[in-house]
Amino acid sequence: MLTNDQLAQYDRDGFVIVEKLFDPEETQLLLKIASADDALEQPAESAEKLDLSRKFAAKVLSLGDGAGGESKFWVDDDLGDDYYSAISRCRRIVDSVEQMLGGEVYHWHHKMMLKSARTGGAFMWHQDYGYWHKVGYCLFPFMGSCMIAVNQTTKANGCLQVLAGSHQVGLINHERVDGQATADPERVDAAVERLPLVHLELDPGSAVFFHCNLLHRSDANRSDNPRWALICCYNAARNDPYRDSHHPRYTPLSKLDDDQVVHAGRRQLELMAT
Repeated sequence: MLTNDQLAQYDRDGFVIVEKLFDPEETQLLLKIASADDALEQPAESAEKLDLSRKFAAKVLSLGDGAGGESKFWVDDDLGDDYYSAISRCRRIVDSVEQMLGGEVYHWHHKMMLKSARTGGAFMWHQDYGYWHKVGYCLFPFMGSCMIAVNQTTKANGCLQVLAGSHQVGLINHERVDGQATADPERVDAAVERLPLVHLELDPGSAVFFHCNLLHRSDANRSDNPRWALICCYNAARNDPYRDSHHPRYTPLSKLDDDQVVHAGRRQLELMAT
């Protein structure tokens, strides 16, 4: 659960960092499982060419970054028995997001951002709601995310950058550039002039909670170190989409007690070793 001070920061800035949200064993399990996960190594499909009106299974997608690079991520709209799903269901995340959004939430999707060493592409300035209001048919921005650092996240390997307070700007028009939906550059430039730019450098296991209208971006990774991050995304139960899409409609979320998270990770690692 977030403290009153953390909630006040979230309301003011649109994000809040929680150091060591996951302990060393939980974090090492996430790194080991992701590093050995064949699903993350499957060939990437172009996200721009997907039929977003239809539900799809977990897959690796890619987007151009406007500078000749490729931004890759693995995404799953469904919850299963795997460790990523256990983290997405754990109370320390879900209860905090419910505090942020003022009521019950459900799982929207979870994804692993795969910014590989030396080749990981950039993400342009955007708001998540810039995607979700169009392809997810959610009427209100009652949505939020929690990003967990799988390994060290630094400026050198393309950490997340945010404009503090930009969630209060409201939804900005987005246009497609090289496959990515990027926010109107004129309005972004105005926001950059007026709002603090923050680089979210995180230790493994630390996390940032953020609002769906927070403007954010990341540089390409030119370092020798990968930057992987698991992002768990949620929608308010009262914000059920008004049309079907590949994203889920409201389904009650079965929360997982925090002390069960590590057991889910140990179990998956054992299964992967057999």
